[in-house]
Amino acid sequence: MEMHGERRIPAPRQTVWERLNDLETLKLCIPGCETIEKVSDTEFTAKVVARVGPVKATFSGKVTLSDLNPPQGYTISGEGQGGVAGFAKGGAKVNLEEEGDETVLRYDVQSQVGGKLAQIGSRLIDGTARKMADEFFGRFVAAMSPEDGAGGPPSA
Repeated sequence: MEMHGERRIPAPRQTVWERLNDLETLKLCIPGCETIEKVSDTEFTAKVVARVGPVKATFSGKVTLSDLNPPQGYTISGEGQGGVAGFAKGGAKVNLEEEGDETVLRYDVQSQVGGKLAQIGSRLIDGTARKMADEFFGRFVAAMSPEDGAGGPPSA
């Protein structure tokens, strides 16, 4: 599945870049994220609970940052195992562009699933992936909004 989108964030590009690399912000913004731990400057592990149709699974996996071009963007890719549910892997090319006092975040996402999840049907999987991406970027924009305590993380 492929997906593209863009969001306007009411903050300078450097601030957006810093928050995109902040584990606490990512944990708050990733739907279903239970834990996230830094392994190195470009790798971290995460545990995420996701529901795709009738299948609910906990995915444990590794996320890697590459093509780093601070503060303009990077490629984030990950792969997670969900036990009997199967696996999910994907990546996103993230680009940050300054426009006045705002930053335009553009993303191109590619994902794939296997195992029991792949048997559910591509329309359901695509819909769930789009919903999760929209939720992540929506939460991220909210975390960056000045109305939310000077750009602090959203309260849970």
